[in-house]
Amino acid sequence: MKLALPLKLESYIVDVLLRDLVGHDRSPAAFLVYLSLYAMSYGAGKRNAQISLKQLSERTGLSKSAVQAGPRILLRRQLVRAHHATRTAVPDYFVQRPWAR
Repeated sequence: MKLALPLKLESYIVDVLLRDLVGHDRSPAAFLVYLSLYAMSYGAGKRNAQISLKQLSERTGLSKSAVQAGPRILLRRQLVRAHHATRTAVPDYFVQRPWAR
């Protein structure tokens, strides 16, 4: 999967969210997962990103366990929503931007 370059990040992502997820939640993996999902959705002009944990692991370079923890933190923090068509389906991730409301 290629990124549409250049990817423009909102300043909040770098100035606040980075420090919050890495410092407060102690999860750099959650930040990398968020960035990846953000690039696949907003960066590509889409509403959502459909990707498996294995693909997300390959895309970010993170271990499987780190990639599993990332979405769990993001879901708890309401920074992403996930929709599964079936229990075993690849989820659709909808990146949330609560600061943009």
